[in-house]
Amino acid sequence: MKIKVVVVDDSALIRSVMTEIINSQPDMEVVGTAPDPLVARELIKQTNPHVLTLDVEMPKMDGLDFLEKLMRLRPMPVVMVSSLTERGSEITMRALELGAVDFVQKPKISIQTGMRDYADLIADKIRAAAKARIRARTLPQAGAEGAAPLPQLRNPLMSSEKLIIVGASTGGTEAIREFLMQMPSDCPGILITQHMPEGFTRSFAKRLDSLCRISVCEAQGNERVLPGHAYIAPGHSHLLLARSGANYMTKLDTGEPVNRHRPSVDVLFRSAAQHAGKNAVGVILTGMGKDGAAGMLEMKAAGAYNFAQDEASCVVFGMPREAIAVGATHEVGALPALPGMVLGYLAQHGMRALRV
Repeated sequence: MKIKVVVVDDSALIRSVMTEIINSQPDMEVVGTAPDPLVARELIKQTNPHVLTLDVEMPKMDGLDFLEKLMRLRPMPVVMVSSLTERGSEITMRALELGAVDFVQKPKISIQTGMRDYADLIADKIRAAAKARIRARTLPQAGAEGAAPLPQLRNPLMSSEKLIIVGASTGGTEAIREFLMQMPSDCPGILITQHMPEGFTRSFAKRLDSLCRISVCEAQGNERVLPGHAYIAPGHSHLLLARSGANYMTKLDTGEPVNRHRPSVDVLFRSAAQHAGKNAVGVILTGMGKDGAAGMLEMKAAGAYNFAQDEASCVVFGMPREAIAVGATHEVGALPALPGMVLGYLAQHGMRALRV
């Protein structure tokens, strides 16, 4: 059975391009297009699509307002189509919070050699969305009352020696937010690779920094990795861990994509295996594909302790499943429990690691 898609965009040209791309795939078809959310609402009732692509800036009804109502009244997988502007990226981050599964940049209309790669990207995201688990989204406040107390790290020296290394893809922006919002201000330094194009990672980091007790930034390269700080891989480069004397440092690399991704989770995990070894804690979150599995296995072989998000709490159980399948993980847990599991491990084993 083909994946049924409804395309919503106020540009007739964009609707045409998206329709051509989607209909060229053997496993999906456009069952309707709409110039605005009001028309889209009727189309959804008539066609019952598996996936909706939605422009972030729409006439008659704001795309975010429509998305919020849709996810409340008729939850379904939504892929946002975003312009590469600061406003577009900020709206996209908000759309992901409201329940959109993923996003793509608006297609470039001119004929170019990269169009085939772009078509493959859209198709991959629609396939992932069609398999996604749509769940209610919550926006907790850092340190909210009623939250279960997390393990205390107790040893101030541990935070500068230990590192938390995180990888994610589809559904990862919200998983990372939920994970980081539970991190205490004195937690070990955190390096994160989330599959995300250039131009969006800065807004992602800025949004996280406003919500979390720790400081979150887009990695610039050649920065010292500090406790209480998280560094997000920029969309244009691989993020790696490096050493300079006794200090951990960030490093950026604009080399070829790995597993079709730049930034790649495998690249980050392998650098952590090489430079942090037993002082690293690996975390692999929701995402489609297998990026990160091989690198996490190298981390385990180097002495790192690794966690994976469980199937029930993943939007797409791809990357964690692959890491589990190759034997790269030590523990598997639901997303809400993972911060406590990671901090519990650090509290229990951190001092022992420092004595080695």
